[in-house]
Amino acid sequence: MSELNYNIPAISCGHCKMTIENEVSELAGVQTVSVDVDSKTAKIAFATPASEAGILELLEEIGFTPAA
Repeated sequence: MSELNYNIPAISCGHCKMTIENEVSELAGVQTVSVDVDSKTAKIAFATPASEAGILELLEEIGFTPAA
């Protein structure tokens, strides 16, 4: 299993947290998604068939592009 930690500046409220957690957790292979509103971070644990590229693509689609 792999784990990603992202800084996502667009996170500003509980709705943002719910959106990211619900959408990303629907990807096949994603084990856990934990978003912290105060630090504007997301921690995502996943295994195959999920990939970092697929997770990044979904985050961009839903308007939560991680900071570079």
